[in-house]
Amino acid sequence: MRDAKPVCGQRHLHVPRVGGVLVAMMLAGGAVLAHLPAVAAESQPAGEVQLLQRMHKAARSLDYAGVYTYQQGSTVLSTQIVHVVDGTGERERVSLLDGQPREYIRHNEITQCLLPDHKVVLKERRDSERFPAVLFDEGEQLAAHYAMRLHEPVERVAGRKCQVLELEPRDAHRYGYRFCADKETGLPLRAQTVGPEGVLIQIVFNTLQVGSQVAPEALTPAWNTKGWKVVELPVEEVDLASEGWRIPLPPGYRPLTQVLRPMKAGRQVKQMVVSDGLASMSIFIEAFAENSDQPHAAGLMRKGAVSVYRKRIGDHWLTVLGEVPAETVRDLADRTEYVPLAVP
Repeated sequence: MRDAKPVCGQRHLHVPRVGGVLVAMMLAGGAVLAHLPAVAAESQPAGEVQLLQRMHKAARSLDYAGVYTYQQGSTVLSTQIVHVVDGTGERERVSLLDGQPREYIRHNEITQCLLPDHKVVLKERRDSERFPAVLFDEGEQLAAHYAMRLHEPVERVAGRKCQVLELEPRDAHRYGYRFCADKETGLPLRAQTVGPEGVLIQIVFNTLQVGSQVAPEALTPAWNTKGWKVVELPVEEVDLASEGWRIPLPPGYRPLTQVLRPMKAGRQVKQMVVSDGLASMSIFIEAFAENSDQPHAAGLMRKGAVSVYRKRIGDHWLTVLGEVPAETVRDLADRTEYVPLAVP
């Protein structure tokens, strides 16, 4: 897909999810792109889980528009979002207000990335992965891995009252989170990723309109794309276990997707996305090639909440990336094995 074609950078994922800086550094020639005992049902914080579910439902079912800011260290980026639900499902327009101009136009699971500098539209089928969505699933298992607590009193974000919900990790395989949910609608107004040193990432609405104040006309792209080149990004499902990969996941994490994606120069990368419902990681597997332009930097890299660990396994490069502690990606990669299937 990237043969002289521009790439639509990795998007911010739900509660702040993986950004593109370390992806580009570690995968510059790559993709486009001790179990804990279960907590008894009667002891689960039902109110806290219900608030998480309300937040996620609000992000997917309400009409809203506003500007939110993503902050990680010295990096501060602003994004405009318009989200409307009509008879055809979810429609969304997301515009990056800083850096190179980009827009994402989404209709249910189909996302188009508009690149005005190149007059190209990149079209891909994928689930919504963007703030203010907060969950990958219904969240029933989160209490086994996070201690949840509602804070009083209420706070105020973007001129609206919100309830603070804090999730503290029960082990070292994930970070903590702190959300502020709109009292009226449940929509997340602020999401923070929290590590031992404090807040690592924050996404917060600066302005927000909800309900009838949102005009469907605001979904119209900023550019007329008539005559632009449309590039379809093919994605093929794969089964890494059946191919000989043994990938031991940390407690609470489960696979969400396993796909094959095109890369530049005709190469391909296999990607597994795993999550515990809030935290997520991507595992990238690509063939090793001598005398190629593939990056050869193995080892660990970390920037803010994003950790990346890269190593060679036989004739493959393995890269584990996620907004999780560094030891989580390192341990997963070091415990991964490739057992080639016997040829009959």
